[in-house]
Amino acid sequence: MTGRHVERRHSLFPDFNDLFNREFPGLPGWRPATAAHSIPVEVSSDADGYVLRAELPGMDADDIGITVDDNLITVSAEHSESKEDKEHSEFRYGSFRRTVRLPATIPSDDVDASYKDGILTIRVPMPEEKAETRRTIPVRRAGSGGEGAAS
Repeated sequence: MTGRHVERRHSLFPDFNDLFNREFPGLPGWRPATAAHSIPVEVSSDADGYVLRAELPGMDADDIGITVDDNLITVSAEHSESKEDKEHSEFRYGSFRRTVRLPATIPSDDVDASYKDGILTIRVPMPEEKAETRRTIPVRRAGSGGEGAAS
């Protein structure tokens, strides 16, 4: 062991679910019957772009939907309960949903999604840098021929 520990930091990517899917104090695990389960995610970035990984065990790729709106990416899925009788189950069934805000607009092309071993991986290319919009405008001296001068 190296004696080093992993430091957990707050994400640079705010998550809407953090605002709305909190448990009520004194009622751990309580949530409305119609609410979608939250999907655990990891977001990282490098020079090539952003990578969003989501835990979705037991799903089929056909059960997963991904939508993009400006800089928001939403992952949703549906997991139906099997019809067989069970004496005990801790599996989660129903709707799953998570919306993550990325720091830049998500391009319409080259977004790639793959699903393997219960992990959905979405790769979003880094947006092209926009040309700088701030610039200096030179001020010219108006001629003395009466332009702009009051009489």
